[in-house]
This record gives sequence, structure tokens and C-alpha cells, in this order.
Amino acid sequence: MNPFDTKSATFDEPIEMLYACHGKVRRFCSQIDKLPEYIDENGRNKVALQAVHQISRYFNIAAPLHHQDEEEDFFPLLLQHYPQAKPNIEQLLQQHDTLHNNWTAVSQEFAKLEADPSYRLQKNILQRFCADYDTHLNIEERLFEMGKHIPQEELAAIGKRMADRRKA
Repeated sequence: MNPFDTKSATFDEPIEMLYACHGKVRRFCSQIDKLPEYIDENGRNKVALQAVHQISRYFNIAAPLHHQDEEEDFFPLLLQHYPQAKPNIEQLLQQHDTLHNNWTAVSQEFAKLEADPSYRLQKNILQRFCADYDTHLNIEERLFEMGKHIPQEELAAIGKRMADRRKA
């Protein structure tokens, strides 16, 4: 491992970019898991609220774009090359709806916390969100591995659409 390797994922490599988003989801879910205990020990302080704002920003903006990348670009392309992935893709599409609904519940918890310094986050809501994401990411990443065998020019085309989506 080269500790000075600062290469980061770009839309020129869309599958690596999808993986990078998953890394962020895992990092934010780790923060979500730790948040109730942190607040119990330190109160609803500036650090806790900053974490809530960063998590909310990601799941309100970046996560929906990530799902759109998959639904409109990656999954259709994958199906062209690997039609056997259809059952997993159908499951993942249903999970996107569940994840969205779970995020709404977490977001409501965060709003209550911001409004009331003594509010205690409902751990079961936070845990459900993170557990469902963990299951979801593991299924998706098996498909990402399949997608690595798609011709580079086709991957480059979806990478461009993914990048353009963020410019709009």
C-alpha cells in the first residue's frame, strides 16, 4: 500500500465512484450509530449538530443522486450484459423505496433533536436505517463487481451522464 497514493474516484470510472459513495454511506451510518451515545455523554452540542447537518446533507442530496445513477444508468446497462441480475436489481429497487422511507424517519428524528436539546433519539429508527443500508450495499456491490466486466466505453458513457446529473 502506498500511503501517498491520493488518487480518488472520478466519473471516468463510474463503478469506482459508486463504490466511493458506498464508503460515504458506511461512514455516515457509523456516525449515526454513535450519535445517541455521544449525545448521552456530551449533550446536544455543536459537534452533534454539525454531524447531523453533514449526515443530512449527504442523505438529502448525494444519496438520491446515487440511487438515480443506479436506476437510470448502471442497472439498465448491467441488464444488457447480465440479464441474470434482474431479480437482484428488482430487490434493490424496492429497497431504494424502503431506504428513502427510513431516511424520512431519521430526518424527522434529527429535526426533533434540533428543536429540543433534551430530545432523545429513537435508536431503533437509526439502527433500522443503518442495518437496511448495510444489507443493500452488500447486494449492490456484488453487481458492481459484475459491472467491472462491461466494456470501458459503455461505462464511460454512463459516467458522463452521472457527472452531468450533478451539474444540473
